[in-house]
Amino acid sequence: MTIITQLDWTQNLQFIGRSNNGPAVVLDNPEGGSGLTPMQYVLMGIAGCMAMDVVSILKKKRASLTAVQVNSQGDRAQDHPKRFTEVRIEFVITGTGVKPSDVERAIELSDTKYCSAIASVNAQVTHTFKIVDSSGPGKK
Repeated sequence: MTIITQLDWTQNLQFIGRSNNGPAVVLDNPEGGSGLTPMQYVLMGIAGCMAMDVVSILKKKRASLTAVQVNSQGDRAQDHPKRFTEVRIEFVITGTGVKPSDVERAIELSDTKYCSAIASVNAQVTHTFKIVDSSGPGKK
């Protein structure tokens, strides 16, 4: 499978990007501030890739999910090419009766087998998770 993207320069260091006929995104540098930086997109891509894997796996396990939030942080080297040296990902899973062992396994499978974004970068990726029981305290 080939992914095709196109960037069109607009001004300064701002670009409008598209992949195939998908929606447009804005790339910019921190000074311009009109869009995410390329490295922010990389970090979001890693988190998004894992999020899709984890949700898909948990749905196959018949987990009753009501919300999933993925928080990510990436540390970059100080010297060029300023690559990610560590990425930390936290999954906040909200649902009823979600099993920690299922979440751990879903994250592990994404990290080691399914997430092509992780496989495409040379970074140490760590992750944690939280489960929020949406049935509330004392409700079963």
